[in-house]
Amino acid sequence: MRQVVKRYRELSALDHFDLDIGEGEIVGLLGPNGSGKTTAINCILGLLSFDEGEITVFGEPPGSKDPMLKSRIGLVPSDLAYFEELSVMENVRYFAGLYESDKHRQKQWTDEAIHFTGLEKFAKFPTKKLSGGLKRRLNIACGIVHRPKFLILDEPTIALDAQSRNYVLDGVRELNRQGSTVLYTTHYLEEAESLCDRIVIIDEGQRMAAGTLDELIDLIDPTESVFIEFSEAQKEDDLYAFIRTLPGVVGVEGQNGKAIIRLSPPGHHLAELLEALRSQKVAYASLHSELPSLNDVFLSLTGKALRD
Repeated sequence: MRQVVKRYRELSALDHFDLDIGEGEIVGLLGPNGSGKTTAINCILGLLSFDEGEITVFGEPPGSKDPMLKSRIGLVPSDLAYFEELSVMENVRYFAGLYESDKHRQKQWTDEAIHFTGLEKFAKFPTKKLSGGLKRRLNIACGIVHRPKFLILDEPTIALDAQSRNYVLDGVRELNRQGSTVLYTTHYLEEAESLCDRIVIIDEGQRMAAGTLDELIDLIDPTESVFIEFSEAQKEDDLYAFIRTLPGVVGVEGQNGKAIIRLSPPGHHLAELLEALRSQKVAYASLHSELPSLNDVFLSLTGKALRD
């Protein structure tokens, strides 16, 4: 996507938005509710026209009538998209038939998708009797049955428990290993941190930032936060003055025997801090550190939580 604009009267749902996805990548598209994620996806798929800019998928414009292009793209929507009255196998077979007329190949694809999503034991189950997690797996099976080279997953783990979410994430990684390029949206920042090669943050239709997790963290002047509770009474003013002289310390806040020490760059000075405290015979009851996260980046760039 290059400088794409999509307007609804006076509102710009996409405002000169850029999105690049390299072959073999898993790219996360993150933004608050109403930020433009769904609009961007619909434009990529050719389901929605746009007013300015350019979009190409495998060198073709969206909405191309080339059947080869359509067969290379898959979508797993956030809403469950199958037929409640059909069985698991009937649903997957139906979607296979949209891309392949050969009955033998339809069956092969169906069996592979059902196996990949771990639905073999439920193949003949009526879809409406499946649990929430199994319904999400079926949604994925229907979206990947034709072996797409470019797969869009729109919040595929919404409303799932931790075990089911991990199952889905492992499946996405395996699809990527098998050759699928992935565009992934989620409301769970930890998913994007663990899964995505690059992350694009969108807000109010604009691209706020894009890059690897480390590159995004570098945008916000990050610090490592060390939370410490002292086990003995301290002359806090003297102690904090000493701590401020240590390498990498960029801030100290504390009172009543508890302190937060900011270190920069993150991940480099904690050992020196601990050694300095030991040298001064400073005892503490608890200590833990927090490295900057994608959540810090998101809040800094958008001023919002991901679910806002």
